[in-house]
Amino acid sequence: MRGDLEQWQLRGSAAELYERYLVPAVTSQWAVDLVSRVEVRRGDRLLDVACGTGVVARAAAERVGNDGRVVGLDLNPEMLRVARSVGAAPIEWWEGSALALPFEAGEFGVVLCQFGLQFFPDQSVAVRELRRVLAPAGRVGVSVFAGLERNPVAQALSDALDRQFGEGASFAKRNEHALADADELAVLFREAGLAAVRIETVAKTSRYPSVSEYVRFQLQATPLAAVLEPYDPLERDRLSALVVDELATRLATFVREREFAFPQVAHVATATA
Repeated sequence: MRGDLEQWQLRGSAAELYERYLVPAVTSQWAVDLVSRVEVRRGDRLLDVACGTGVVARAAAERVGNDGRVVGLDLNPEMLRVARSVGAAPIEWWEGSALALPFEAGEFGVVLCQFGLQFFPDQSVAVRELRRVLAPAGRVGVSVFAGLERNPVAQALSDALDRQFGEGASFAKRNEHALADADELAVLFREAGLAAVRIETVAKTSRYPSVSEYVRFQLQATPLAAVLEPYDPLERDRLSALVVDELATRLATFVREREFAFPQVAHVATATA
């Protein structure tokens, strides 16, 4: 697999790379699924929390139309810069924290959060904030990744990073699965005062051109980029190639001639105010 590593360094900021590569490979299909499950419709007032480069907000805006309102909020200004540069939908982009949403109580009829809740330092506060800004009878939808044992590629990458880069190198990847207990997620919702809580475990297929491209995107377009920082370029390439080789062997069942396709499993929680 080393032959197709080519030039390791991708061009662009992490946020730009995330939008260019990971959104089409991973998050866009989950965004469409989330807005469908919450039944986003024309005229809705919708907030996308931890919006990143805006894939959920854009999917929602297609349904909401000019009669509604779509707001995307994120703590990362670079992600928001990219979000503003993509597409022409009338979406408001706000910089702010999920732990103290800068909006009035009951301001939105729909609140969504895709693959962000697990990263918040106080998840119970965050869910209470989602509930606070939700209008009476409003709808909420949140997705989080299921456990590593149900996501074999994430598990294999985490193990390989720890072996090649040192114990703890996989922290950011493992942290993506930090809210993997569906019962814990349901409790967070109920304790925040949400009703009709429903947790569905959903599987979707992610697709990359190759194992090496998957590893490259993970190490440059996600928080895992910090793993490379202590190393000079040659050592980065050497260690990264070892990770690719390990995954190519361990995950051979997911490798096709021109594609690396594998399942990802997440919990999708929906509820009402």
